[in-house]
Amino acid sequence: MKSLSHDRLAEALVAEAEQFGMTIAGAAPDVRVPTCPEWTLHDLIRHVGLAYHKSATIIASRPTGYVPFETVTVDDPPGFDALGNWLIDGAERLVEAVTDVGPETPTSTWTPDRRAGFWTRRLTHETVVHRADASLATGAPYEVDGDLAADGISEGLDLVAVFSRLEHPALDRTALRGAGETLLFRATEPKVAWLVRRTPSAVEVSFESAAEADVVVEGRAVDLLLALTGRVAADDPRLTIFGNAELFRHWRENTKF
Repeated sequence: MKSLSHDRLAEALVAEAEQFGMTIAGAAPDVRVPTCPEWTLHDLIRHVGLAYHKSATIIASRPTGYVPFETVTVDDPPGFDALGNWLIDGAERLVEAVTDVGPETPTSTWTPDRRAGFWTRRLTHETVVHRADASLATGAPYEVDGDLAADGISEGLDLVAVFSRLEHPALDRTALRGAGETLLFRATEPKVAWLVRRTPSAVEVSFESAAEADVVVEGRAVDLLLALTGRVAADDPRLTIFGNAELFRHWRENTKF
């Protein structure tokens, strides 16, 4: 499955930030986030918004090497009631920064993909998942466009594959190496499937909807995305699992973030 275009992702990023702002409107800042129990709703929003503003600052500076997020200085976030507009501001600022330099232009990232467009895609899907966290905390309804959810699954699996090859202090996925075990994640809406093979050296991902696998996990793309990111339970009724469910449990346990 080909990644969504930069224009589609840029549009989605701003729209997701707007929906995020609507999700938190009127909520209490100290509400705990059940899927991120160490965070309040205030913490969650700051996390997402600072990622927007810091990545935009990095891209606009046109760096020639790696720039750690913790070294980037941006204005302090406003009070809780103004955080919705601050989120939208940050999303628009990021889109503008990537557009100005060009999505294919090299920049600082924490993956082997050094293109500025990496940030548009990464933070779009970061927002999609964390908006689910905010919805679970506030009781607000949650839905995501099917093509966007499917691209989020692809992006997440790509990152797992990358970090299954590399020993990374924060994103180590080497525990997912295996002896040929296979998992098939099959979306029913839209119709697309991802075959994951655990080899001794890395995780390999391909698109093979008709393939057989040790475990098959099926559901709408949005429900698969939430299951793969730990936002719904492995036995959620929106999912259907065939085969070795323990293999899926192990996968979820070792892909937490």
